[in-house]
Amino acid sequence: MSKKIVVITGSPRKNGNSFAMTDAFIRAAEGKGHTVTRFDAAMKNVGGCHACETCFKTGKACSFDDDFNTIAPAILEADTVIFTMPVYWYSIPAQIKGVIDRLFSFCVAGKDVAGKECALITCCEEDDMSVMDGVRIPVERSAALLKWKMVGEVLVPGVLNAGDIEKTDGCSQAAALAEKI
Repeated sequence: MSKKIVVITGSPRKNGNSFAMTDAFIRAAEGKGHTVTRFDAAMKNVGGCHACETCFKTGKACSFDDDFNTIAPAILEADTVIFTMPVYWYSIPAQIKGVIDRLFSFCVAGKDVAGKECALITCCEEDDMSVMDGVRIPVERSAALLKWKMVGEVLVPGVLNAGDIEKTDGCSQAAALAEKI
């Protein structure tokens, strides 16, 4: 069964390690017949949540009109949402954090987004797997709050410089994630 997948990236480095894994996932997902829509948050204008709680009252997800208003409708229509990002200073990169924070708009507006699938693709410089907890745990908790089913996580330590991912099985793990959707 073909699914609508939204991929949201959080790296500003187009030739970086998380982008390489993202590309591997997308190729595999499209190869299985899924439709993939990709949003590179670092190349978009997405600010943080203003906590005004006027979500969807203007006909758009957010009253503050930025690129989240193009991402939100795609998420609403998606069957699966994939977050991909490197770890920045033991946490979620600012480039994607605004998107994740503004998922709050679905809750405020009472949008029924339950039942979607969700997955995470991330990597970090250090060899310690717990370094990725600052990304993994918030994504898992967000999925739980939204009643999304986590279908997989690709967690790759020990990559810093562009191309380091090629010394790991990260891209093959990301491609294999498409099998779980």
